[in-house]
Amino acid sequence: MKIPWLVLFFSLQIVLVLSGVEAQGSPSKGAKHAAGYCAMYDICGARADGKLLNCPFNTPAVKPDDLLSSKIQSLCPTITGNVCCTETQFDTLRSQVQQVIPFVVGCPACLRNFLNVFCELSCSPDQSLFINVTSVAKVKNNSTVDSIEYYITDAFGEGLYQSCQDVKFGSSNSRALEFIGAGAKDFSEWFAFIGQKADLDVPGSPFEIKFLTTTLPETSVVRPMNLSTYSCSDNALGCSCGDCLSAPACSISTASPPTQKKQSCSIKIRSLEAKCVDFSLAVLYIVLVSLFLGGGLLHRTRETKNAFGMRPLSNAEAGEDQTSVKPQKADTIRMQMLQGTPQRNWAQLSTVQGYMADFYRRYGVWVARHPTLVLCSSVSVVLLLCVGLVRFKVETRPDKLWVGPGSRAAEEKQFFDTHLAPFYRIEQLILATVPNSGDGKAPPILTEDNVKLLFDIQKKVDDLRADHLGSTISLTDICMKPLGQDCATQSILQYFKMKPENYDDFGGVDHVNYCFEHYTSAETCLSAFKGPLDPSTALGGFSGSNFDEASAFLVTYPVDNAVDNEGNKTGKAVAWEKAFIQLAKDELLPMAESRNLTLTFSSESSIEEELKRESTADVITIAISYLVMFVYISLTLGDPPRLNSFYVSSKVMLGLSGVVLVMLSVLGSVGFFSAFGVKSTLIIMEVIPFLVLAVGVDNMCILVNAVKRQEQEFNLERRISNALMEVGPSITLASLSEILAFAMGAFIRMPAVRVFSMFAALAVLLDFILQVTAFVAVIVLDFVRTEDKRVDCFPCFKASQSSDVVNKGVVDQRKAGLLTRYMKEVHAPILSHWAVKILVIAFFFGLALAGIALSTRIEPGLEQQIVLPQDSYLQGYFNNISAYLRIGPPVYFVVKNYNYSSESIQTNQLCSISQCDSSSLLNEISRASLTPEASYIAKPAASWIDDFLVWLSPEAFGCCRKFTNGTFCPPDDQPPCCPPDQTTCGLSEVCKDCTTCFRHADLSNDRPSTTQFREKLPWFLDALPSADCAKGGRGAYSSSVDLRGYESGIIQASSFRTYHTPLNKQTDFINSMRAAREFSSEVSRSLKMEIFPYSVFYMFFEQYLDIWKTALINLSIAIGAVFLVCFVVTCSFWSSAIILLVITMVVIDLLGVMAIFHIQLNALSVVNLVMSVGIAVEFCVHITHAFSISSGDRNQRMKEALGTMGASVFSGITLTKLVGVIVLGFARSQVFVVYYFKMYLALVLLGFFHGLVFLPVFLSMFGPAPRQALDGERQDHRPSVSSLP
Repeated sequence: MKIPWLVLFFSLQIVLVLSGVEAQGSPSKGAKHAAGYCAMYDICGARADGKLLNCPFNTPAVKPDDLLSSKIQSLCPTITGNVCCTETQFDTLRSQVQQVIPFVVGCPACLRNFLNVFCELSCSPDQSLFINVTSVAKVKNNSTVDSIEYYITDAFGEGLYQSCQDVKFGSSNSRALEFIGAGAKDFSEWFAFIGQKADLDVPGSPFEIKFLTTTLPETSVVRPMNLSTYSCSDNALGCSCGDCLSAPACSISTASPPTQKKQSCSIKIRSLEAKCVDFSLAVLYIVLVSLFLGGGLLHRTRETKNAFGMRPLSNAEAGEDQTSVKPQKADTIRMQMLQGTPQRNWAQLSTVQGYMADFYRRYGVWVARHPTLVLCSSVSVVLLLCVGLVRFKVETRPDKLWVGPGSRAAEEKQFFDTHLAPFYRIEQLILATVPNSGDGKAPPILTEDNVKLLFDIQKKVDDLRADHLGSTISLTDICMKPLGQDCATQSILQYFKMKPENYDDFGGVDHVNYCFEHYTSAETCLSAFKGPLDPSTALGGFSGSNFDEASAFLVTYPVDNAVDNEGNKTGKAVAWEKAFIQLAKDELLPMAESRNLTLTFSSESSIEEELKRESTADVITIAISYLVMFVYISLTLGDPPRLNSFYVSSKVMLGLSGVVLVMLSVLGSVGFFSAFGVKSTLIIMEVIPFLVLAVGVDNMCILVNAVKRQEQEFNLERRISNALMEVGPSITLASLSEILAFAMGAFIRMPAVRVFSMFAALAVLLDFILQVTAFVAVIVLDFVRTEDKRVDCFPCFKASQSSDVVNKGVVDQRKAGLLTRYMKEVHAPILSHWAVKILVIAFFFGLALAGIALSTRIEPGLEQQIVLPQDSYLQGYFNNISAYLRIGPPVYFVVKNYNYSSESIQTNQLCSISQCDSSSLLNEISRASLTPEASYIAKPAASWIDDFLVWLSPEAFGCCRKFTNGTFCPPDDQPPCCPPDQTTCGLSEVCKDCTTCFRHADLSNDRPSTTQFREKLPWFLDALPSADCAKGGRGAYSSSVDLRGYESGIIQASSFRTYHTPLNKQTDFINSMRAAREFSSEVSRSLKMEIFPYSVFYMFFEQYLDIWKTALINLSIAIGAVFLVCFVVTCSFWSSAIILLVITMVVIDLLGVMAIFHIQLNALSVVNLVMSVGIAVEFCVHITHAFSISSGDRNQRMKEALGTMGASVFSGITLTKLVGVIVLGFARSQVFVVYYFKMYLALVLLGFFHGLVFLPVFLSMFGPAPRQALDGERQDHRPSVSSLP
């Protein structure tokens, strides 16, 4: 928050008598320059604005009376004996320096040196030695001083500047020299500023003071003023570390130095440079490949030599396999030997798989006999769950999506909002010039036409009215007003008090350029809300302090915020914001474009509104994706097209039924959780239907293809039973793995990921249940329709063709398709070649290691431009924010339970003025600001405690004052001391008896007692800042201290505001938050106080501090769950380990793809990675299961598995997902293109290559050995086809 002010440029008005008149004259002639002589004495007139003018009297110094002498020595201890000032002159000096004292009183050395300049100038008895009156003017026939020369040594000037250059002015987060020296870079610039002759009614010296530091000859009668200066590191008058970088205390810090940005380890070989991790992985890969190739060649050589000896062993194995299946019935053997029927060694099944196969065998018969009952009952249960949709709600609030319960950032925000004040809402306009087509450089924005256009835009905004609940809302109704009068709008128009009529009166563009240098020290540059406007907050596109090069105007409207819409403030603000955005689109944008300028804009509610619009932007794209998948499913499930029987053998109704069942499972999941009050999210609405459809389609294709593979000689009951017995265990294994993988995500704290996992787990569970119940029933009904020669989609109609034609189409179902023949005759033989195996293993392991190396390059975050619609007006706004903004977001260091009692040491542990601890919080913040590249802290903090202690100080005699009755007395330039309509103020009758709150004797080491602190703190927070006392706390610190319950000696909450450095990238925001937390934790431990940092963006970026940990834990749990399910079901550690390996490799490779496409790690990508575990299961479980129940050696079993399940995995899993994913590439929203199209496409392709290339090769080389035939009770549970009814 910007703090109100007043000008103090007083600074030098200080100049004693200030009051000058325009006149011309000649230097005084015959002036005597000697010790004991004055160059000016007494008052001889006044300017038209009332400022007093000195007399050019070159008279001997005068002995003052005892009262005046004591008064002078209280302010100017170096002046004793005779003096060259009257009581009126001294009172003028005293009234002027009181405006400067609050700025530097925190650094005694600076204050003493500064006062000496003007004490010597005004009252020194040797004044004539270093003062030379060069011009006089006539005022009412009296000669008055019009200009002087003031000789000062370089040593004094340098000592003065060195002692004051780092003194800060707390409430504005800037140096005091910005106010009392116009930001002077050395003492010459400071003296030049001080010596300027002020215009009428403008603070400053009434006559010109020319400071001369030239070396004079020894014969000169002039002797430069050369008092000793005090160093800010002086033992007696030394300053705190925050005000003096050379102070001894600055080398003492209990907090660790800011962590420098970590330099990644790298290895350089000549001109090549590689990261250590890349180099290590490359070496590891070379070693592993070498060992693998060597072992492979050795094994191949031995195999060749022993080929003859190995053949009997193979025959023995074959005999053993035959023995293991011997107990099976004759009809089982006969069935396995039929054409196209894969040989199955059911003895290879584990106990669990055996039970499952037996269950599916019996269950298949029952479903085939009662399809209607199964269909109706299963669908009814899911429809019952869908009733919960009546309570369906979507959560769109970012804080509820990304911030979990118990979140530190959420708790800190809640504490800050309730104890201090909610961070204000921000409405912003950025008006910028268009870069030149030639050099690409944007011309300066500061021209007369552009400033006048800005006034026109401002008038439109001021006239804007919005309706809220029948009341009219304007900007003045909702804007933030630090002093309760004018809006704190951040715009260069503040240099004209926001009034167009002041443009010409103040000097137009030249005045703006003047204010760039004097925004803290010129009254005409003060804003309408009485505060200085830092040009860096109202301009953009400049470098350093070259504000005249700025290519953009930034206009910011801070709007009051409220906790939980208190007093309906938020509702009013949102209503006005919507009208503001509409105004910008309809009127302001055309105005800017007509001047060949760009205008971008935003409001506090813009992101939420645009996210809502984005959620519906790609509904058509998603619908088309589902439609394409449906068409593909219908074609895949059906038989090869045959014109004369297609309408009977097609599976359109079957495919449609499958899609409907998938949608029902999604709706059932959403309905179930909605019934319990769990809100859905946009991620759920966009991802889960696609996920469940992808998983469901796989099972549909596998089930239908399994039925079609059965011998047509069997009746339908047996075919359904055989199919379920064959693929049921693998479908169950895959589904259970997916369900458990998603369910484990429910333990993640991030709400978006946790809710997604819960919804996805239940949706996949319901989909699995519907697949093995309702869909199997639909398969039965569809095959009954086909055998009854009824038309697909219109089963009431029977085909008119001869039964031979239709039956031929039905019989064709048993013939192996083109894809199946390719898998058996081409794909499997190629993978069986030993050279291909070695290349495949080497390539895929190299791919995995490359994925690990690339994953280190993935950055956390989520660029806002990606989430928003491509045509959103916020796209240009965020681009301009990165391009033009030159100041970072504010950050508050909040102190909890500050004990201000005199018995406590915590006051000195917080403050940064004289006598404060060197390791205090504010001193540590100042140190951190010296290394902004590591700390991300741009400047020292605004300190209410420093300003309060200065405000209390007896030296700041214009600040804390009291009437004789003990009530607060404001400064002399504020009512009631100075009437509001009075231009200039002096000592009034009303406040003439006011005295300072305390004398030095009343304080203990310049610190207030508990009672004094308690009584005066409310005075300070309610005191208005003004020229006579710039330290007033109202506006600057109104919301920095929580006064509730402070009477007990404990302040529950107080804050110290500073700024982050400009943050342009997501990593900048994340690193700045991490740095602030590390800093506050270190200081908290050191001071034994509870301190935390807070900035408005922390709550949304907290997730990224541990996003890698969240992702790895989630993936580990999901993959571990898959392994556990596989191990329990298969009872084979090695089979489960192979599945685990393949899934891990798919995930690692997907991380590598993310790095290549610069996809950031965030909640969306974490969800996709977790989903990749579930989908990767589909690509490997079915092949592994088929391999485990096949007979022969590993090569034969690999070929059989590919021949049996390869086609189903390719057509039912790969192509089904592929056709749906490709459509997402045409989405309008970048979030779909980046996080769904690119990641899903990569996942499908990686799953396909790992499942149908790497996995078969790995199984053929390292697959689990065949199980031996089991005896007894376990053997009894092996499925037997002969037991079918």
